[in-house]
Amino acid sequence: MTKARKTILTSLEHAKEPISVSELAKQLSDFCDPATVYRNLHYLENNNLATSFILHCSEHGTERYYSAKGGVEHHHWFHCEHCHRFIDLGGCFYTEQLEQFESEHGFTVNDHTFYLTGICKACKEELGV
Repeated sequence: MTKARKTILTSLEHAKEPISVSELAKQLSDFCDPATVYRNLHYLENNNLATSFILHCSEHGTERYYSAKGGVEHHHWFHCEHCHRFIDLGGCFYTEQLEQFESEHGFTVNDHTFYLTGICKACKEELGV
């Protein structure tokens, strides 16, 4: 694995929450250019070392977020529309439901994305909601 790929993967592994391509490129700007970040994220995802999802945020627009995949259970996320933090909802608890869908409809599920958006507890308190 190239030095750039190792560095990007290490950054993903140390991130506490999914990270946008633009944020990752900013963090690694002294090491590599944005095109290198994009190209290597694509490689890591194609080689099952990273996973991504697309999130639309009213403030930040539509961005792709990445996280490391290696040895980590599939996770679901909550995104706060006010502070823009992600809260880890834990591992996947849809296995039974997915198997039922596969049985009923005759397809095979290879992957899925689940995230919630709203206002987190801290922001609700701050906003008086």
